[in-house]
Amino acid sequence: MTSRMFRPVRVALVSVVMTLTLATLAGCSFQEEENIWEISGGIFGTTYHINVVLPEDEQRLQALAHGIEQELNKVDAAMSTWKPDSELSRWNALADQSDWHGLSPELFEVIHRAVEIAELTDGAFDVTVGPVVNLWGFGPQAQPEQIPGEAELAMVLGGTGWEYLDFNPADTSIRSEKPQYVDLSGIAKGYGVDAVARYLDAQGIGAYLVEVGGEVRTQGRKPDGTAWRLAIEQPVTNGREVSSVVALDRQAMATSGDYRNYYESDGVRYSHTIDPETGKPIAHRLASVTVIAEDCMTADALATGFNVMGFQKAMSLATRKNIPAFFIVRGEGGFETHHTPAFSSYLVQ
Repeated sequence: MTSRMFRPVRVALVSVVMTLTLATLAGCSFQEEENIWEISGGIFGTTYHINVVLPEDEQRLQALAHGIEQELNKVDAAMSTWKPDSELSRWNALADQSDWHGLSPELFEVIHRAVEIAELTDGAFDVTVGPVVNLWGFGPQAQPEQIPGEAELAMVLGGTGWEYLDFNPADTSIRSEKPQYVDLSGIAKGYGVDAVARYLDAQGIGAYLVEVGGEVRTQGRKPDGTAWRLAIEQPVTNGREVSSVVALDRQAMATSGDYRNYYESDGVRYSHTIDPETGKPIAHRLASVTVIAEDCMTADALATGFNVMGFQKAMSLATRKNIPAFFIVRGEGGFETHHTPAFSSYLVQ
């Protein structure tokens, strides 16, 4: 279950999260009847912070907090690989997946979108590499006692493939030519953000900022009429530093990097992001990538896929497809930043 709380924010709110620093910059003056309220709690093994703009109304805030908790728990119950009784875990446990199997509309939507992103990124984003992720110790299983060997990697990797998944939108059913273990960790958190945003829309909240584990979606503006400002974090492991700041008022944003979730073995650093082509953790100069999209599910998946691709390939694809993307690359003299033309209009520093 999640836990939650809410509090008013009148002057400034600074919330440091995994890959973003969310900042409501100081110097704002709000009328009594219109405030920014924060609703926060825990989900997906991380935290959430939702800022809503509305007059003070404790009963309504309590109702919103409860509704947000329900929406996030529904996503967790459907898409977690850490819960053996989740809908996704039950699908993954099927010995024969060749027959059509009905899914909830939510789970079907996320897996279907994941395959669309896989096609766009030429397989760099692949939700079927879960067994390889587990092999390296980044899934529900613990870190392995030794690094996987080439033969073991080849065997496990040979059983994966997003191309085997087949969809029937008419009844939201799915099948696979060979059994697949689907891991939605690179897209489900973004979908959770979207689920909360849809809920707030349905509740008539005209301005909000939803953040779950660093993935963000915004709508409307703060009470003083300014856009929500968010800081892209410098990819350092010992502390928090800001690289750049963007302003959003109706977009989603997600960041993927290799600088938080990793382990070291015999002096070698292994990132949690697995390259589906090699079955090994990524090892290139791209430290982090931030993507802006209309929905957070898409931003989340694209950021992960671009992170796998590396800077040159990802920059080329994002520029060609007019995708707002911001890259932080390890250079000879320190970090270098690059962004696509579509990202320029969001930067404020």
